[in-house]
Amino acid sequence: MQWLGSAIIQAMKAPMYLGPLSTQQRQRLESGLHARDGFEVRRCQILLASARGERPSQIAAHVGCTAQTVRNTLRAYRADSTGCLRARSTRPVHAAPLLDTLQCQHLRTILHQSPRAFGKHTSLWTLALLAEVCFAQGLTPHLVRVESIRRALRRMRVNWKRAKHWITSPDPRYASKKSSAIG
Repeated sequence: MQWLGSAIIQAMKAPMYLGPLSTQQRQRLESGLHARDGFEVRRCQILLASARGERPSQIAAHVGCTAQTVRNTLRAYRADSTGCLRARSTRPVHAAPLLDTLQCQHLRTILHQSPRAFGKHTSLWTLALLAEVCFAQGLTPHLVRVESIRRALRRMRVNWKRAKHWITSPDPRYASKKSSAIG
């Protein structure tokens, strides 16, 4: 029975520690405790606690984060040293648009036609209607948001304005007044 218990203990991974720091590294981390950026302060707290020999679960309880955050911080420090103290953008590095150049050309030809040619019951294009037609025509793999269509039009340098629905007057002589005003 004792052998089984020791086998389980040996199979468990040793906790992650940062190890001893040089004087320069320790000074940099201690100066980071007084930073204005909360991200940097938290990371410095985690790294200094790990250098003291605390376990990730203990550090997490002390700092107020998860043990996984502590382990991620230790891995980031090993990979990038003090460069990991600055928060990086969470945006993807490469986000390709759904509508590329060739598809934008097809989009332009769709815009030069009436929505009625695609079986719609209106003669005015809206971004939502354009998204539906793009999906129906196979330009997009799924129904995209109107913001994706707006960005594609902006890349094509198409000036897009919201369709306006004109108000007509309830005046019985509105048509005659309008025609005399327009000429």
